[in-house]
Amino acid sequence: MQPEILLALAGFSLVSSITPGPNNLMLLASGTNYGFVRSLPHMLGISGGFAFLLLCVGFGLGEILEASPQLYLGLKIAGAAYLVYLAWKIANSGPISSGKIDGRPMRFVEAVAFQWVNPKAWVMALASMTAYTNPSAYTSSVVIVAGVFTLVNLPSIAVWCGMGLWLRRFLADPIRLRIFNISMAILLIASLWPMLR
Repeated sequence: MQPEILLALAGFSLVSSITPGPNNLMLLASGTNYGFVRSLPHMLGISGGFAFLLLCVGFGLGEILEASPQLYLGLKIAGAAYLVYLAWKIANSGPISSGKIDGRPMRFVEAVAFQWVNPKAWVMALASMTAYTNPSAYTSSVVIVAGVFTLVNLPSIAVWCGMGLWLRRFLADPIRLRIFNISMAILLIASLWPMLR
């Protein structure tokens, strides 16, 4: 891959990984409610799950979805339903008190699976495979795209979890935490808007 294309890919990876979306909003809430260390499986699941999604899209799944609008619509509906469920769980997270927190952060496998119903992840995967793969060296370029995204994605999403941890002291007040969790739930549901248009 040419250096200028690699640089453009890294820039696209950074911008698309660090901007708000379902994964980052959930990590902000997870960092606040459960801390950075307990949220590590969630972060690793996002990064690993997205890399796997990228490889699948690059090696043919994107074409299958283009040929089957019903399957794509089914994924959108499942994604929307799951996001609403996650928003409800975030809105009802318990208070941070004496180190004991109701609920638990998302597990690794759950975060991996979530990438398959995350509308932003699909847009990122389809856009990056369309824009940054090289037809004359397709297999290696798909692997490079997935590799660059993995290297850029994990630190980018960790920023959101870290911001949640930074907010933790301010949100130790149960009323402020409740307002924060409800706000995160509303923002998570609002992130469905681009998918539903």
